[in-house]
Amino acid sequence: MTLTRRALVAIAASAALPARAQTGGWDALAARARGGSVAFHAWAGDERTNAFIAWAADRVQALHGITLRHVRLRDTGEAVARIVAERAAGRDAGGAVDLVWINGPNFLALKHQGFLLRFADALPNFALVDTAGKPATVTDFTVPVEGLAAPWRMAQIVFLHDGDRLPAPPRTMRAMADWAAAHRGRLAHPTARNFLGATFLKQALFELTPDPAALARPVDAGLAAAAAPLWAWYDALRPNLWRAGQQFPENGPATRNLLNDGEIDLMVSFNPAEAATGIATGLLPPSTRAYVLDGGTIGNASFVAIPTNAAAPEAAQVVANVLLSPEAQAHAQDPAVLGNPTVLDLARLPPAARKLFDDLPRAPGALTPAELGRPLPEPHPSWMTAIAAEWERRTSAR
Repeated sequence: MTLTRRALVAIAASAALPARAQTGGWDALAARARGGSVAFHAWAGDERTNAFIAWAADRVQALHGITLRHVRLRDTGEAVARIVAERAAGRDAGGAVDLVWINGPNFLALKHQGFLLRFADALPNFALVDTAGKPATVTDFTVPVEGLAAPWRMAQIVFLHDGDRLPAPPRTMRAMADWAAAHRGRLAHPTARNFLGATFLKQALFELTPDPAALARPVDAGLAAAAAPLWAWYDALRPNLWRAGQQFPENGPATRNLLNDGEIDLMVSFNPAEAATGIATGLLPPSTRAYVLDGGTIGNASFVAIPTNAAAPEAAQVVANVLLSPEAQAHAQDPAVLGNPTVLDLARLPPAARKLFDDLPRAPGALTPAELGRPLPEPHPSWMTAIAAEWERRTSAR
């Protein structure tokens, strides 16, 4: 489901928050959820993430007797459209979606319509989340989450390069365009229909717009002025991209394959540990390195949400709580698994839980927190929708 720019601009305030999901305390809720089944609708474009979800399914089955079924999506909008259609048809309970991986425009749409359950801030493990040090865990693309979704992993834009072929990569988006002109076909980004491709353009917008503060507000009539430098930059860049900017990789893994095969020398990723995990799993050469731009890069948190008409809302809460457990968070941060930074505040963990993180290997190609720096905030969701639509118009023009 793609929101129109007009619909996004019309959103001035969210709907009243639904009542909290729990009744009778957490232990009683977990007891009622035992033996249930959860349909987890999640993007399936990355096999490492799919494998992590399979691992989580094994854990919730072992711990709580809950069956977690991964409903594999090409785009989160598929799940959003299903929820909206069910509610329009009067299906206020027993819905097909129990849990959904959600961010940005999709979260905004469901929050605005009052279709999400408030549950996250009452999860036992939510008390371990670093809400102060990682504000993206409670604000999604400038939109307050207000307990309507639970974070489960952090992400930040990094750029990957083969250190042997490209020892000194460009450190700004402006310099990247100059580098691409001198090395035609050696840079690729995913299609902007994919969140990573759209975020590549948002990263450039942050650097190029004369008023970055405007990006925190919904798109309005000032879009043309704010985005004009972006499109001037992109018009110059595009002919120098892989395959002359006439074709684009479908997603991040497809772009990674191009780097691994030596077809390109530079790519974008939303996983700070992409180089480390790629090396550890044999998907990238040992010479692969990651870096952030001199002015910083965009970061956010991934969330899971529960529709108000979910068939198994209590079992879905148990799953969300397991995803926030130190065990699951440390497993996800392992470079051999996902490598995503945890959403937890490690200082709050008891020694045994902290040790799970302390014992993680430091892999080649990994970036330290100091090297990553504090991430730039995501623009308002309407910018992502508007940029993707404009990119589609421009690349489809004959």
